Amino acid sequence: MKDTAYMHDESARDGLPGGVDSATGEFERAVPSRPVHVSDIPGLTPSNDAPGAVQNGSPDIDFTLSRGSAQPAPEAIEPTKDLSQRVIAELVELIAPDWQRLDAVFAMTVSDEAAQIVVSDDRRTARVLPPAELVARLRELRHLSAESGDGPWWRVLVSLSDAGDVQVDYDYGAEPFPDDQLLPPQAYLADLQVYPRKRLPVWLAAYVGHNGSQGRSPRTAVAQVQADRAAEVQAAPVTKGLPPFPLLWARWAVISAAFVAAKSPWGPRITTALGWFEGSSRSGSTLHRFPGDRAVLSGGLWNAPELDAVYNDGAPMPSFYRGAPEWVADPVVNPRAANGLLSFCFWWDGTGWHQGESPEVAGLGAALPGIWTSESSVDVIIRVLAASQRSAITELVAAAEAGTVTRSLLTRSLEGERVDVDSAYYQLMSAGVVAQAVRQPL
Repeated sequence: MKDTAYMHDESARDGLPGGVDSATGEFERAVPSRPVHVSDIPGLTPSNDAPGAVQNGSPDIDFTLSRGSAQPAPEAIEPTKDLSQRVIAELVELIAPDWQRLDAVFAMTVSDEAAQIVVSDDRRTARVLPPAELVARLRELRHLSAESGDGPWWRVLVSLSDAGDVQVDYDYGAEPFPDDQLLPPQAYLADLQVYPRKRLPVWLAAYVGHNGSQGRSPRTAVAQVQADRAAEVQAAPVTKGLPPFPLLWARWAVISAAFVAAKSPWGPRITTALGWFEGSSRSGSTLHRFPGDRAVLSGGLWNAPELDAVYNDGAPMPSFYRGAPEWVADPVVNPRAANGLLSFCFWWDGTGWHQGESPEVAGLGAALPGIWTSESSVDVIIRVLAASQRSAITELVAAAEAGTVTRSLLTRSLEGERVDVDSAYYQLMSAGVVAQAVRQPL
């Protein structure tokens, strides 16, 4: 995007509601391990005359708002405080007298808005429509927030209870919004017209401005190959960082098996032709095995500096597919490309890895499982399984690399009563790294 200024605040959600489960209507939320009161919450400071106690069963809502080191101007404090108190008071009314807890998320721009309010107790959960007056006050509060920083918030998340626990978070987009709370791109573009910003977080800048720039349909791939040949453009070899594809595939498989054995919802997974990995930092990748001893490894780093430069500083988009063969196309490229968030792409042609304008492999650790060396794979598996038998894990990784894993070897390598050997072994069978003799039915 050109001639556009953005900015985002580094505020992050902590213990606040996320999306809504479409099947149950309940919030997916990471609630704190103990009740949180106003005085415990970063960014919410009790005023000097706050009563500090629950009055008539309602939460103590006498607080002023702050946002890190960006304090509002003195003249903005009182209007903001008054409005925020009224917002909380109206939400409290939705709890009393029948409910114990309320979780609410409001997403807003100058043109669009969306709200989710859920009330609950130990037995029931229900959705509540937001009163029009409440939405109007939130919109005014949002406008006031623009006066104390570089642009207003896009979401506000509120959790409160009838015991006086209050938690509020103003979300400036430091992390991607859940899909059901993401407004159309036009809504954010309209907002930027009214509230220009110096920078946007990479994910949001890509959302409103990628314009399909990272797509490579099969037809486009053929045309680009022809153009590269005419211009004598060639891909660059990857000289360090990535092991040969057969070893990379085997290590991906055995690490996936370890995560499955540990019953972890995280970590890599693998099928007969696809490995995928989503890291805890929102970086991730896919590994597509293609017929003819070919493969495509692609993905994205969370807040990749190259993409930040593209979307916020007007730098040209890296030519990730420069010199790529025609089989490197959308069906085997990481889905981040569809959202403008692809930041690397490598392909194996049977003889070696190649790349266009992708960054150095050494900087991509957050987007890949520990496939760099046999030792790095062993280290990951030991951590995942809390294993003490390093020699057994080393033997397991070596067997995977040789395609000779047996069920008995896997069983010996896994410790603990709760490990899922069968599911782990299925990962290895899917990847084709088990010994031929044990591929027959038991």
